[in-house]
Amino acid sequence: MSHLTSLLSSVLVLLLVAVTTHATLLEGERNQRDFDYFALALQWPPTYCRRATRCCSSNACCRGSNSPTVFTIHGLWPDYNDGTWPSCCTKSEFDPKEISTLTNALEQYWPSLSCSSPRSCHGRRGSFWAHENLVHVHRVKKHGTCSYPVVRNEYEYFLTTLNVYFKYNVTGVLIDAGYVPSNTEKYPIGGIISAIENAFHASPLIVCSNGAIEELRLCFYKDFKPRECLGSDLKLDMVTSKGSCPKYVSLPEPGSLRRNGLQSWVPGDAAAL
Repeated sequence: MSHLTSLLSSVLVLLLVAVTTHATLLEGERNQRDFDYFALALQWPPTYCRRATRCCSSNACCRGSNSPTVFTIHGLWPDYNDGTWPSCCTKSEFDPKEISTLTNALEQYWPSLSCSSPRSCHGRRGSFWAHENLVHVHRVKKHGTCSYPVVRNEYEYFLTTLNVYFKYNVTGVLIDAGYVPSNTEKYPIGGIISAIENAFHASPLIVCSNGAIEELRLCFYKDFKPRECLGSDLKLDMVTSKGSCPKYVSLPEPGSLRRNGLQSWVPGDAAAL
């Protein structure tokens, strides 16, 4: 009996060590504290593409008449209320097959607007999904993995982001309010913010580049109900200064994507890659 008791004790000790080790590994895998809210970052391609200097198959700025004409997704980011954010929360591997059914929607509404390959959490250059557009892998590994446990896997991350994007249609709200893309018209940023507030009952955060809207962020609680974005409760002049936006901003037309001589990408143009 003493031998059996000793054996059982040894087994229990081994199990305890195994469980403790597993828990430690999980803690090491996910060593960031829980995030506080989500920020859906949207890009206005005509503004962003002004900085594009070369074309490749993955750069949506180079699609000519098929270039984006709406706000596109930059990312769904878990953030902290103190202004910081978690990143690279796990070492999980990305499997493109898991999101194969979402590929068409991702290419249209979450395209890459550059040719550069982002660095992974380990400093290595990432590859592009759908052969050349795996910039989204970078976002999953750096930001998406930190969405746990609200979002539990890569498919949920992309699907959730697309669903939130479609539900809160910023482009439609601004057009309905009379803020249509124009290369000559300028709009009061206060009016643009008010249009978003009236539609979603929360204030956005807007970032500009050379007086043109480049990025617009919508913020959400973990249940994806709208909330104020960090900094959006400040006075308007402070918000515009912080976001480099003047009181009157432009929303360039999609037709301006080829500015500075940027040409459309032609299949087989190896020199452009």
